[in-house]
Amino acid sequence: MTVIAEYGQTLLILACIFGLFMAWGVGANDVANAMGTSVGSRALTIKQAILVAMVFEFLGAYLAGGEVTSTIRKGIVDSGVMAENPDLLVFGMLSALLAAGTWLLIASILGWPVSTTHSIVGAIVGFAAVGISVDVVSWDKVGAIIASWVVSPVLAGTISFWLFRSVQKLILNTEDPFINAKRYIPLYMFAVGFLISMVTLLKGLKYVLKDAAFHPNFFESALISAAIGIVVALIGIQMMRNVKQDEAADSVNRFTSVERVFGILMIFTACAMAFAHGSNDVANAVGPLAAVVSVVSTQSVSAEAAVPAWVLLIGAAGIVIGLATYGWKVIATIGSKITELTPSRGFAAELGAAGTVVLASGTGLPVSTTQTLVGAVLGVGLARGIGALNLRVIGTIFMSWIITLPAGAGLAILFFFFFKGVFG
Repeated sequence: MTVIAEYGQTLLILACIFGLFMAWGVGANDVANAMGTSVGSRALTIKQAILVAMVFEFLGAYLAGGEVTSTIRKGIVDSGVMAENPDLLVFGMLSALLAAGTWLLIASILGWPVSTTHSIVGAIVGFAAVGISVDVVSWDKVGAIIASWVVSPVLAGTISFWLFRSVQKLILNTEDPFINAKRYIPLYMFAVGFLISMVTLLKGLKYVLKDAAFHPNFFESALISAAIGIVVALIGIQMMRNVKQDEAADSVNRFTSVERVFGILMIFTACAMAFAHGSNDVANAVGPLAAVVSVVSTQSVSAEAAVPAWVLLIGAAGIVIGLATYGWKVIATIGSKITELTPSRGFAAELGAAGTVVLASGTGLPVSTTQTLVGAVLGVGLARGIGALNLRVIGTIFMSWIITLPAGAGLAILFFFFFKGVFG
C-alpha cells in the first residue's frame, strides 16, 4: 500500500497524460475510419467530416461511453485477485494506455487502419498474464470480446447488405428513382434518429444522470426516441427540398440527382457513426484511466466504483484533438480502397456499422469499430457482387489487425516491468 500512498498523485497525473495520449490515438486512427465512408462517397469534404466527428464523437463519448468503459476498467482483469497488491493494477493500466497509444501513433504515421480495441485489450491481457499471473485474466470475458470481433463485422455486413438491397428495391431499381428517393429516405432518417436516441437513453445516460430524478424506462425511452426520430426526419425533408432534379446530368448517369438526395441522408448517418464510435471507443482510452483513479482515490481495488464524468471528458477531448491534428492521414483507406462508394452505398455501410456499434455499447461489449465498418463496407460491396471488392486491400487490412494484438501485448509487458522497476 505504501506505493499508492507515496506516489498516488504522480501515478494519477501519469494516467491522465497517458489516457489523453491514447484518446489522441483513437481520434487520429479510428475516427478516420469511421468518417472514411462519408469522405469516400463524396457526401462530405474532409473538413466537414472532421467538424461532424468533433461534435458527435464528443457527445457519444460523454453521453453514452460509460457502459463499455466499465467493461474495459474491471471486466478483463479480475481485480479481486489483486486486492493485496493494488499497485500492480495501477502499473498495468498505465502500461496498457502507453502501449496502446504508442502502437496507434506508429500505425497512424504509417497510415494503417488498425483497431484501437484490439490494441487496448491486447495490452491489458499482455501485462496481466505475463506480468502478474494467467489466473488474473477473466478469460470468459476475453473470449466474449474476441467472439464479438467476429460477430460484429458479420452483423454489420448483414445489416448493410439488406439495407442496400432495400435501397435497390425501393429506389434505385424503380422507374422514377428521384421521386422514390424523396419518398423513402425520410424513413431511413427516422431510423437513424430513433436508434441512436434509444441506446443513449437506455444505457449511456445512466452515467450522466445517475444523480438526476428522471430515469426513463423502456416505454418512455421509446416514445422520446420516436419523437427525436420524427424531428430528424422533418429536418431531412426540409433539407431535401433544396435538391432539384438535374435532367441533363441524369441523362449521362440516371442516378446523379438521386445520389445528391442520398448525400443529405449521409450527413445524418455520419453523425450517427461518429456518435456510435465515441460511445464505444472512448472506453479504450478512459477505462484504464478510470481504474487508476478508482485505486488511487480509495487506496484499494474496488470493482464497484463509478466512472467519474471528468474521466469521460478527458477521453472525449483527446479523441477530438487526435482527429483534428492527424485524422487526415488515415481517412481515405476505408472510404475509397475497399470498394467504390457512392452516397447510397455509403449510407447503408454507415448505418449498418453505427447500429451494430451502438447496440454493442448498450450491452457493454467493446467491439472493434474498424472491423465493424470494414464488415459493413464488405456487405455493401457483396450486394453488388464479389467483383466490386478490392480483395488485396482487404487482405492488407486483415494483416494489420492480426499484428495489433501481439504488438499491444508486447509493448504493455515492457512498460509494466519498467513502471514496476521505477515505483515498485
